[in-house]
Amino acid sequence: MEPKGDIALIGLAVMGQNLILNMNDHGYTVVAYNRTVSKVDDFLAKEAKGTNVVGARSIEDMVRQLKRPRRVMMLVKAGAAVDEFIEQLLPHLEPGDIIIDGGNSLFDDTNRRVKYVESKGLYYVGTGVSGGEEGARRGPSIMPGGSPKAWPHVKDIFQAISAKVEGDVPCCDWVGEQGAGHYVKMVHNGIEYGDMQLICEAYNLLKTGLGMTPDEMHKVFADWNQGDLDSFLVEITRDILAFKDADGQPLVERILDTAGQKGTGKWTVVNSQDLGIPITLIAEAVYSRCVSALKEERVKAARKLKGPRPKLSGDRVKLINDIRDALYASKIVSYAQGYMLMRAAATEYKWNLNYGGIALMWRGGCIIRSRFLGKIKEAYDKNPKLTNLMLDDYFRGEIKRCQKGWRNIVAAAAKKGIPVPAFSTALSFYDQYRSAVLPANLLQAQRDYFGAHTYERVDRKRGEFFHTNWTGRGGAVSSSTYNV
Repeated sequence: MEPKGDIALIGLAVMGQNLILNMNDHGYTVVAYNRTVSKVDDFLAKEAKGTNVVGARSIEDMVRQLKRPRRVMMLVKAGAAVDEFIEQLLPHLEPGDIIIDGGNSLFDDTNRRVKYVESKGLYYVGTGVSGGEEGARRGPSIMPGGSPKAWPHVKDIFQAISAKVEGDVPCCDWVGEQGAGHYVKMVHNGIEYGDMQLICEAYNLLKTGLGMTPDEMHKVFADWNQGDLDSFLVEITRDILAFKDADGQPLVERILDTAGQKGTGKWTVVNSQDLGIPITLIAEAVYSRCVSALKEERVKAARKLKGPRPKLSGDRVKLINDIRDALYASKIVSYAQGYMLMRAAATEYKWNLNYGGIALMWRGGCIIRSRFLGKIKEAYDKNPKLTNLMLDDYFRGEIKRCQKGWRNIVAAAAKKGIPVPAFSTALSFYDQYRSAVLPANLLQAQRDYFGAHTYERVDRKRGEFFHTNWTGRGGAVSSSTYNV
């Protein structure tokens, strides 16, 4: 019998099932497989009933049902499970076939897997997929990278099932070689951490600082979602604040204030340290989740560590507008830092990233989708070599417009003891970035004093290094010079 499967998908958790149904809706015949074969039977009998989806009871059976070149997509837990499935697949595939990892794999692992799979004569695609359950079913953002020769064979499927924005443009395009696709997804997730923390700080200022009820805050977020802050995360925050528990009380107030994480935010921060790029806001967002996890410690500390009464005073409407401005300006800084990181990665790993194209891929389907991303695409369309988003005319003007309210809120929060780590670090970074002179001259003097690490001079050309015998007791030998 002639094979009729266009693509196979391994992994029938929520994302896998919904992607399969999405592909089916767009006319593709999908072969579904799961290590626990009973899940295949259940899926075919329930969610996939009446579709063209076909099941497989083994890897061999799955591959036999696929047209050439065979395309096999994995949606399994990142790490060892991906490597295990690759090893199971290789004996059944032939040169020119394509293995696709659609999970949240670390880009370094994808770099390694691309090289390994290509050494066997096959192609490998590591693709970020964002949008959650609903995105997978109706159209996610898809960020593929890996073997360039694989792209023509997966392009039609990926772009068909992806989200679409104005003009029916798909939120999917080729990102680059090696682990570039998973890298961009990692940065997306880091920015997602930042966006969520910023929104939570705005919520806390409204709740704790202004004493607003969830219903009142629902109206504020509904209003914000009509303007420049229009985004998926602001939209769902609006809906969460209006949601009632079974007894009619706001559900959000009954949720324990400890946040979890899957690691992609941490990966982003670790990589930024490797590349020497200060993504301070994403780092604060990651650490804020860590602090939230210290619930028992915080409860004990609250009894002993005292601060001011956390109530903001003044015109309520003005304060709400200031919070909105602080949120928007901080968001600009967060994305500027994320794009700084991608630019550094492109240089380090020799990727040719299309920054406007990445904004377009994030414009729909994904968790950070927003009106704001359209402005980023415009900025990079206008100047593909833009070094920092804050230097773009639009974003520079928006920060100027928001700056007074931003500073007012950060100062007021500090005075009233309301924690706003992401708002604060965004403002600090902005002030550092716009400073022609920073106190690092003293830091370099200290390093040279205790470790003979040398320094450069303002009255000499860059690249010349000097050491001073600060005490008169040291020698003239200096330590090797290094930079992060």
